[in-house]
Amino acid sequence: MHVAVLDDYQQVAHRFADWGAMGADMGADVAFVDHPLPDDDAVVAALAGYDVVVAMRERTPFTAARLARLPDLRLLVTTGRQNASIDLDAARAHGVVVCGTDSPTNATPELTWALILALLRHVPAEDRALRDGGWQHTVGGDLEGRRLGVVGLGRIGAKVARIGLAFGMDVVAWSQHLDAARAAEAGVRAVAKDELFATADVVTVHYKLSDRSRGLVGAVDLARMKPAAVLVNTSRGPLVDTDALLAALHEGRLGGAGLDVYDVEPLPADHPLRSAPRTVLTPHLGYVTEATYRTFYGQAAEDVAAWAAGSPVRVLT
Repeated sequence: MHVAVLDDYQQVAHRFADWGAMGADMGADVAFVDHPLPDDDAVVAALAGYDVVVAMRERTPFTAARLARLPDLRLLVTTGRQNASIDLDAARAHGVVVCGTDSPTNATPELTWALILALLRHVPAEDRALRDGGWQHTVGGDLEGRRLGVVGLGRIGAKVARIGLAFGMDVVAWSQHLDAARAAEAGVRAVAKDELFATADVVTVHYKLSDRSRGLVGAVDLARMKPAAVLVNTSRGPLVDTDALLAALHEGRLGGAGLDVYDVEPLPADHPLRSAPRTVLTPHLGYVTEATYRTFYGQAAEDVAAWAAGSPVRVLT
């Protein structure tokens, strides 16, 4: 059995699962790929001959066209229970079993608040200034008594909201189908989308990406925001109109933006976001913690072993 573990950019997969035991017990040949595969030809060249592939969320898409060019593939494991970049219908048609893993929900809310605090207290700028010999160049914003607007009140958004309440913030939320009762269960108040953007001091996005939600936060929404308000996105890059966000930042119509996700990942070296003012940028670290990796890689190895034994677990299709 030939197993390819993809997207191990930090070369840590071996730390969080016993792949060596898999090789000893099942005769598996396990290879680790620590660099992006940018196009169809690169994917096919890297994975030809492998019957098992472990993929990290949406980093490497498995489209119908790619699956058709991987005739040896029999098992595809994705971290998490959902992966919008895998064509499940095509996988089923090609006889490929797709399995997932659990996904801890603490890591992304924690990073969300790291970005919010870094923005409001100007942590990156003050860190640079202090290292250059300076002292106290900025005046920070406050959380207590200010309004937090949560776009998307699912598992992640609800956790972010609870932390906002702990800071003493007035927390409101919006999503397309959010009603007052569901919001009240999370301890917050449901409002209209335009009210959220017009009144929140911090807007944080936690929405599922789909064709319908692409560009969910657009120029009109950003124009409604207070000049000192900040926007944070730790969900998916295409939810926010990047061109509109850049314009708002360069024109001084927005207090700042904290971003962990982007339209294209890894973010190109010459991308204008890298030099945009009043931004705090992280390289999609929302899920990158020890506990998450231990769950992802540990259960991925379990998925492979269970499939090889003829009793697949956590099957998505």
